[in-house]
Amino acid sequence: MNYTVVLEAAWMVEDVDTVEDAMSVAVSEAGKKLNPDKDYVEVEVGLMGCPACGEAFDAAALFAGQALVGLVFEINVYDVEDPEHAERIGKKEVGEAMPGIPLEVVEVFEKEDTDVDVEEDGQA
Repeated sequence: MNYTVVLEAAWMVEDVDTVEDAMSVAVSEAGKKLNPDKDYVEVEVGLMGCPACGEAFDAAALFAGQALVGLVFEINVYDVEDPEHAERIGKKEVGEAMPGIPLEVVEVFEKEDTDVDVEEDGQA
């Protein structure tokens, strides 16, 4: 079976002036650690929910030029036995590029088969 594993991590960023800069730097730094060997892992800034209003906002906070950014890593895992096996592989693959960065599994879901058989004349 094929699964998508979603992991999250807290990423520290130093010497930034805005939250937007912090998010950009965090995604860039994480991407550099993953590339070129693990360029199949998607990196995004995570979302948090406001406890008061329930609105979602970017998972980043900036204080005195230091920021903490919540990153989300998404990886597709193919031909595995079950969701737990997919979790282990996903954490290993991302963790190899991120030594010392704690990773937590947020979600594991089965990938839908998107392959479409194409006939000889090019019609699906």
